[in-house]
Amino acid sequence: MSDFREISPAELTDNPFTLIGQDWLLVTAAAEGRANTMTASWGGLGVLWSLPVATIYLRPQRYTKEFVDKSAAFSLSVLDDSHRATLSYLGAVSGRDEDKIKKSGLTIAHEGEVPYFKESRLVLICRKLYRQAMNPENFVVPALINQWYSQEDYHTMYVGAIEKILQRG
Repeated sequence: MSDFREISPAELTDNPFTLIGQDWLLVTAAAEGRANTMTASWGGLGVLWSLPVATIYLRPQRYTKEFVDKSAAFSLSVLDDSHRATLSYLGAVSGRDEDKIKKSGLTIAHEGEVPYFKESRLVLICRKLYRQAMNPENFVVPALINQWYSQEDYHTMYVGAIEKILQRG
């Protein structure tokens, strides 16, 4: 028996600014029989192309980016505040260097082929629709480049159609 119930995007009551910027997300994807995850605090939820979508932003050096690039879908998992130390750990350590999912103590579950975490309070299953690398020439406010991209490691933006929302309870 699942601890989750499916809700529609219209039933989502979380404030997206709190959900992403304060609660944080785990971006998780699978490729070649393995999964990887990372903590993210940048992103968005909205409507694009008449679809409910999530946007995420991944830097080129992040190992999770390789998984997202190779997969057709990814999940966004939200954990409650009791997992704050785990979220910090998963954002600071690379899956290239160690099996950070195993060390985190979190349990992988799957919705179809898409991995997420059983401990989540909320999960968004997203099918990739679009990706685009940020280009320094497109910044209207050049000061953002100095503030966020001193190493010229510009994010890639991904837009994913929210195909399913799973809510605990």
